[in-house]
Amino acid sequence: MELLMRNMFQSLGKNSSANKLAKKYGLRFGAARFVAGDSIKAAIDAVKKLNSDGKVVTLDHLGEFVYTEEEALQSAAMCIQTLDAIEEAGVNSNLSLKMTSLGLDISKELCMRNMRNILDRARLYNNFVRIDMEDYEHCQISLDIYKELRREYDNVGIVIQAYLYRTEQDIADLNHLNANLRLVKGAYKESQEVAFPEKKDVDDNYKKIIKQHLLNGNYTAVASHDETMIEYTKSVVSEYNIPKEQFEFQMLYGICEDLQARLVKEGYKVRVYVPFGVDWFGYFMRRLAERPANVWFVLKNLVK
Repeated sequence: MELLMRNMFQSLGKNSSANKLAKKYGLRFGAARFVAGDSIKAAIDAVKKLNSDGKVVTLDHLGEFVYTEEEALQSAAMCIQTLDAIEEAGVNSNLSLKMTSLGLDISKELCMRNMRNILDRARLYNNFVRIDMEDYEHCQISLDIYKELRREYDNVGIVIQAYLYRTEQDIADLNHLNANLRLVKGAYKESQEVAFPEKKDVDDNYKKIIKQHLLNGNYTAVASHDETMIEYTKSVVSEYNIPKEQFEFQMLYGICEDLQARLVKEGYKVRVYVPFGVDWFGYFMRRLAERPANVWFVLKNLVK
């Protein structure tokens, strides 16, 4: 049943018609727990609260269904407005983005142009931009673009997914760039030809790449709500005397808040991934697919 539910939500997340319906009816049915709101103001208010609790943030203006150059330019403009708002409010937040929202599926040149404009603004503010990894179809071109941008910019990082067979080699290939990586298990539905089908294998590979990247000496963001992975990271940094300045834990807005607070109290850097915007449906569906507990939360809201 859990597998059926996961597949259903992952498929819904890629459905453009369902996404349009979600935009029409807004952040209802529990989505507001995982999405900070549909405006920059709502997002900045959420950042202020998280900062006051000792957490840092990365803001993500949600957007995945971009089909025209005009939509891509609007999405890029919103990223720049978000960086402006972060600077104006004086809050502690980076920016995360998906390159498909910047026109990657239209043309690489359009996406690169938008990325450079965003990174230029972030560099002006001494801020940092993280490129979210998307499905396998976009993996290679995303890494190619990252490598190209990394030769020009110090303030850009990318996400690497543990469930892909290729990941260990990708991290080795990125080592010479001193890449700042967010390491995740992966949330897209992929073929077993390219991704580990069994959870145990994903978990084992996740541990492997956490250790690999930390021992390479590069900045490592361990993005997980799995306490086993968090404790494993603690054991690695303790065994190899890795300073706390070289890594951070990352979690999603609205998930495992008690664990976030405990890590802050223990002196670890905790960054909360805070999404916002009207194009929230695909993100929300992936959160439901990841954890059955999220589904029950939504169902309880429906009953209420």
